Amino acid sequence: MFQAMMPLLVDGLANAALIFFVAVGLSLVFSVLRILNVAHGSFYAIGAYAAVSLSLWIVSAGLSPWLTLPALVVSAALVAAILGPLVERGFLRWTYGKPEALQILVTFALFLIFEDLQKLVFGVQSLYQDTPVQLFGTSEIAGIIYLNYQLVLIGLAVLVVIALRLLMSYSRFGRFMVAVVADPEVSQALGIDTRRVYVAAFTLGVFLAALGGALASPTIGVAPGTGPEAIVLGFAVAAIGGLGQIEGAALAAIIVGVARVLAIYFAPQLEAVVPYLVMLAVLLVRPYGLFGSVSVRRI
Repeated sequence: MFQAMMPLLVDGLANAALIFFVAVGLSLVFSVLRILNVAHGSFYAIGAYAAVSLSLWIVSAGLSPWLTLPALVVSAALVAAILGPLVERGFLRWTYGKPEALQILVTFALFLIFEDLQKLVFGVQSLYQDTPVQLFGTSEIAGIIYLNYQLVLIGLAVLVVIALRLLMSYSRFGRFMVAVVADPEVSQALGIDTRRVYVAAFTLGVFLAALGGALASPTIGVAPGTGPEAIVLGFAVAAIGGLGQIEGAALAAIIVGVARVLAIYFAPQLEAVVPYLVMLAVLLVRPYGLFGSVSVRRI
């Protein structure tokens, strides 16, 4: 029985790793900027497009295929470096403190713009480049063949959880972020440049979303519609784990990832709705999420 369930568990955890990158970036941006960024899924899609385009160029230029591995991280970093400061300073900064409805409308408008820009730049045909998956090959464990790339995704997600927790707990930037989350006005009075914290936190969130898309690109055909699916799942996972919670996003991603894979194998007709059924079940019991808590809001 356990041997039969192992492929499902590995598939579920690999799926959870990719969802986690989107959800944790979304939670991070919300905890610092207090904005639910509907355009967050677009960064996932743009990261995927950038990674597959860069990988295709490396292969067509006759360069070493191993260069496609660092290209995944480099493409995500480039997307974050370009779009993070641009979007935060150019579009989001003037919405701080404004009604949530206005913030959602602005980020939804950004989402629509990015969707059209993706079609203009990359076209409407599906792009695919699986060189990183081929490089890692496969392994046989207890008679079952696994893609090593899936195991790498799981390991990377674990490393990101640890790195984010260390960043938030022990680095100077992390302490600034915690202070700004607790009270932006007092933080600014103490000399913390809250504007820099906002742009850095948003850029980090963009990087995590783009990294998720880049890492997913060798396993999927990147096409229009990649972003909307990512943001919907990201919202579900962030809500289940509790907005602003790193460990909550990780646990929620595992629950949703495994649930989706189980649905694909045992009840394919429910695969599309399983994440939202899980979210409904959790929020009925804990409206603030698994790791969230009730907080007092100043008005």
